[in-house]
Amino acid sequence: MKLIPLNLDSIRIGKPLPFSIRTTSGTLLASKGFVFEARDQVQAMVTRVGTLCVDIAESPEQHRAFMGQIDVLVRKEHTIGQIATAWIDAGLPTVDPRSRAEETLRGAPPDWHDMQIRATALLRDPKAPDFLTRLGRLHAELDVLSRRMPDATLFALTHFASSELEMYSATHGMLVAVVCIMAARDTLKWDAATVETVGKAALTMNISMTELQDELAQQTARPNENQMAVIAMHAHGSAGLLERQGITDPLWLDAVRLHHEPPSGALQDMQPAERLARLIERADIFAARLSPRVSRTAMPAAVAMRASYLDRDQKVDEAGKALFSAIGVYPPGCFVKLASNETAIVLKRGRTGTTPKVAVVLNRQGSPIGEMVVRDTMQPAYKIANGVTHGEVKVKLQLDRLLGMI
Repeated sequence: MKLIPLNLDSIRIGKPLPFSIRTTSGTLLASKGFVFEARDQVQAMVTRVGTLCVDIAESPEQHRAFMGQIDVLVRKEHTIGQIATAWIDAGLPTVDPRSRAEETLRGAPPDWHDMQIRATALLRDPKAPDFLTRLGRLHAELDVLSRRMPDATLFALTHFASSELEMYSATHGMLVAVVCIMAARDTLKWDAATVETVGKAALTMNISMTELQDELAQQTARPNENQMAVIAMHAHGSAGLLERQGITDPLWLDAVRLHHEPPSGALQDMQPAERLARLIERADIFAARLSPRVSRTAMPAAVAMRASYLDRDQKVDEAGKALFSAIGVYPPGCFVKLASNETAIVLKRGRTGTTPKVAVVLNRQGSPIGEMVVRDTMQPAYKIANGVTHGEVKVKLQLDRLLGMI
């Protein structure tokens, strides 16, 4: 039996498998013809056994496709690490990640929960043979979404990061990546290649401690000595994992190495990797303070943004200011209290960083309202008085309904 890793993204939900799925040791997990009814089933299988494989002898067509892919990589003189990322693809043609993301978005709205699951599976297994391919796809999706529907993208990721403890690390990484992409592209006006690099560096900054981050989010005690050691070394550990997977881009690698303790000051006085690392660190601070853990409550968005906006000397940080300009003090997905004493959720950025479009979810008496009402926070009667955390708003909201109002 000759086993080859299977690309998770190629498993078609609701369609019969074209071959059996096995563990790396050959144990049968799902027979040919089996149908996964939900992406959660795939994730549960990966969580239980790790890398999923297929026997190339079961499918001559897939074997030929795989060997053809290897041949192309060898002829193009790719590194051993890059060649190792080849995978068996369950019937999907090779498509540019960005083109695939654009096509997918045209066909249906994004499935945010599915994206969370895929991101978690990806970042928890950075040694997987198809890691770089799946990373490229995830990054392309986030980049396309941040261009075509920026407010909805910010809303979904801010909502998840502010209200959930599950899949903490992956959600955090996606939010930081999107915020960095938008600040680099729209505010700092960095070139396209640098915007792509900062997005990928943000997504992969914590890959050496993804599982630990998820554990810490649910942990009531302070990190123990071993956990603190992993945290202290995670930036270098993440860069090392990327290098071993075949990444040779020094800008990407150095940005990851430096992101935990980058230099401060004017961006123009920094080296290129330092600039990227500073932007990532500022976004990292914002997203971390926005997110709750079992051991601490989340901060309101404005407080989290202030921590990013000001440096250690309480002076305006250039990278933090870029984040503020890109997403505002009250980004989509966060809750606010209005001058009318109503509680609202931010739907869309406004003409200024403090005047977003909002929808009322609690009336003046603090009770849920039947039909959400949109308010213009530029009007004095409805201006934002202060931010509110998700934990303070005791009402269950439907994400799809809110996204439809943006």
